[in-house]
Amino acid sequence: MNNTSNAVSLRAVIDSDLPIFFEHQLDSEATQMADFPSREREAFMAHWTKILGNPANTTRTILWGGQVAGNMCSWDQDGKREVGYWIGKEYWGKGIATAALALLIAEVPIRPLYGYVVTHNIGSRRVLEKCGFVVDSTDNEGFLLKLE
Repeated sequence: MNNTSNAVSLRAVIDSDLPIFFEHQLDSEATQMADFPSREREAFMAHWTKILGNPANTTRTILWGGQVAGNMCSWDQDGKREVGYWIGKEYWGKGIATAALALLIAEVPIRPLYGYVVTHNIGSRRVLEKCGFVVDSTDNEGFLLKLE
C-alpha cells in the first residue's frame, strides 16, 4: 500500500542537504555495501562542490515523506552517462531507491544510462533491474548495468 505521506520525490540539492548526505556516507555498513570509503568532512564538501559546479551533472535530493532520504546523481564518465545513488541506512528496504531512480530516469532523457554495482551489493543491483537496467558487462568486482 502506498501512503502519500511517504511519497518519494526528487528536488534540486540545496546546501542544507550536504550535512545529511555527509552523515549518510559515514555509516560503516553502507560504505561496505557500496564498496566506497567514507570521506572526511572537508573532502566530502569539496567533492560535492565539484559535483554541483558541473552543469552537465544532474543532482537530486531524494525526499521521503518530506525527509531527506538520500541523493541521486547522473554524470558523464568515460563516454557513458552513469547514475548513482546513496540512501541513508534508516531508509533502506522501503522501495525509496527504486522509486527515486524511476523519477530520475524520467527526468534524464539520455540513453543508454549505466549503473555500476559491486558483486555483493545485491540490493542496489535489484534497484537497477526493477527500473529496466540489464547486465551489460562484468568484471572481477561487479556488474555494469545498462538501460537502453
